[in-house]
Amino acid sequence: MEFIEKVFKFLSQKEVYGLIVIVIVSLIIYNIGRLAISKIFVSGKNTYDVKKRKTVVSIVESIYKYILLIIMIIFILELYGIDAKSLVAGLGIVGAVIGLALQDTMKDIIGGISIIMENYYVVGDYIKIDNFTGQVIEFGLKSTKVKNFNGEVLVFANRSVDKVINISQKKANLIIDIPTAYEEKASKVERVLTKTIAEIKKIKYVYDNCSYLGISKLGASEIIYSISIECSQEHQWEVKRNILRLIKDTYDKENIKIPYTQIEVHNGQNI
Repeated sequence: MEFIEKVFKFLSQKEVYGLIVIVIVSLIIYNIGRLAISKIFVSGKNTYDVKKRKTVVSIVESIYKYILLIIMIIFILELYGIDAKSLVAGLGIVGAVIGLALQDTMKDIIGGISIIMENYYVVGDYIKIDNFTGQVIEFGLKSTKVKNFNGEVLVFANRSVDKVINISQKKANLIIDIPTAYEEKASKVERVLTKTIAEIKKIKYVYDNCSYLGISKLGASEIIYSISIECSQEHQWEVKRNILRLIKDTYDKENIKIPYTQIEVHNGQNI
């Protein structure tokens, strides 16, 4: 009973319950603010617009978090009887010194703003920086994180971005070679492929500019027919897999053979 009274007495102190209230209220305001920021910025007219807005959200959330943290600290200082206004004024000279020490940080922040304003890249874009190619998975005030296809994550300062290739901001032009058996009539294959292209255009991320190119090679055991597909750069591998599946199903349906290497084994006595 005595222990409970001590705990209650401790929690009854203004410095204790006041601190708890400030932290809880700050967390509630932070979460409400994040939700509001997301609803305001995330919606967009197209995929790129949505990705750009998501990147802006991450920047605004970072700024919002730091501002809220500063306000919370000021309230806590006032709670414990420290004149926050005088402290802030007294820190003016110290702030100037710190500002000189944090020049690189300021360059990162300015660099991050420039990346957004100049449309270098946004979260979700595939980019190539130096010899590293991957998807932008996180964009902050100071740095950018890019993840490649092997799962490796490259982290670099925003101020270091002077040259970057944005793969997502251009269309991919896929040239798909389709091996076909020599015994299949070219007129039939061309008719089937032309018909298939109409179905390919219905695949997600494929654009209208698709065409049959013709015979590109007469191989040792197959004729290579080629088609050209224009699609989203970042989804080109998914698109190619779907197209190859469609062609295989179509060839099976039309009884068109796709040649493959075969080995015949004979008993020497029966040759």
